[in-house]
Amino acid sequence: MAKTSPLEFLQQVRTEARKVTWPTRRETTITTTFVFFMAVLASIFFLVADQLLHWVVGLLLGIGA
Repeated sequence: MAKTSPLEFLQQVRTEARKVTWPTRRETTITTTFVFFMAVLASIFFLVADQLLHWVVGLLLGIGA
């Protein structure tokens, strides 16, 4: 593979960066909101699953209610 000079490398990076389609502010806001919503949903799910498993193990070991 041929070696690339630092100047040529930077020119290639600049050319590739121009090809990137950057998200709009609206797309970024929607995606961020969705990520936070899914994080809250996942934390609620794991809280419920943890409490259910805690209750089942307590019953099985005879130390639960």
